[in-house]
Amino acid sequence: MLQGYSISLDDMIHQVKLSCQIPAIADAIAARQIVAKTAEVEGINPELSELQQAADKFRFSHDLESEEATWAWLKKHQLSLDDFEELIHAKLLSKKLAQHLFADKVNPFWVEHQLDYVQVVMYEIVLADQDLAMELFYALEEGEISFWEAAHQYIQEPELRRTGGYRGLLRRKDLRPEMSAAIFAAKPPQLLKPIVINQKAHLILVEEIIQPELTDQFRSQILSDLFSDWLAQQVKKAEMVALT
Repeated sequence: MLQGYSISLDDMIHQVKLSCQIPAIADAIAARQIVAKTAEVEGINPELSELQQAADKFRFSHDLESEEATWAWLKKHQLSLDDFEELIHAKLLSKKLAQHLFADKVNPFWVEHQLDYVQVVMYEIVLADQDLAMELFYALEEGEISFWEAAHQYIQEPELRRTGGYRGLLRRKDLRPEMSAAIFAAKPPQLLKPIVINQKAHLILVEEIIQPELTDQFRSQILSDLFSDWLAQQVKKAEMVALT
C-alpha cells in the first residue's frame, strides 16, 4: 500500500464505483462462475501437474522467477497463496474449457473466414484536392516523382510523413469497404487510382498482399476469440435472466 496513506477495503470498493467499473467487474464474476459451472457439467478438472505447469508459466511471464519476487508480487496485489492458486486454476480451467468446446471448430472457422485474415502492406497519401490527386497519380505513374517524395511533400501529419505514408499491416476490417475491394484486388506492387471518400482522395500504393496460413498463433487466436464470444453471450443471457 502507499506509504503515509490509510486505504481500506471500503475505500477500494468506493473507488471502483467512482471509476464506473462495477458493470465490468460484475461481468467478470459472472464469466468466472459460468466457466466453473460449465466445466463441472462437462467433467473438466485440471490435473495437479497441469496446474503446476500453468503456475510456472504464469510466474515466468510476469518475471516472478524467484521466491522473493513472487511473494512481493502477491503482497502488491493483496493476494494470498490460496488466492494465487485459485487464480491459476481459473485461468487453466478457461483454457481447457475453450479447447473442449471449440478445438474442433477452428479449422471450419478458418476455411469460412480465411479472407478476413489476408493482410496488405500499403502506403497512403490523403488529399483534399481531387484534381491534384489525379495529377500526382499520373506523375507517379510516369516516374516523375517517387511515392516517398510525394508523401514528404503532401502529408501533413509528421509521423506518417516520416514513414512515407506507411500504414502498416492491415486487414479488411481495418479499411473502409469502398477501399478494401480495390486494395485487395490489386497486383502488387501497384499504385491505385485515387479513391474518393467524403470529398477526399486517397492515393494508395499497394506494396504486398500477404496470404494467411493457419499457424499455431492464428489457431490460438481463433480459439480465444471463439471462446470469448461464447462467454460474452453466456454472460449476456445471464443478465437478461436476472432482469426478468
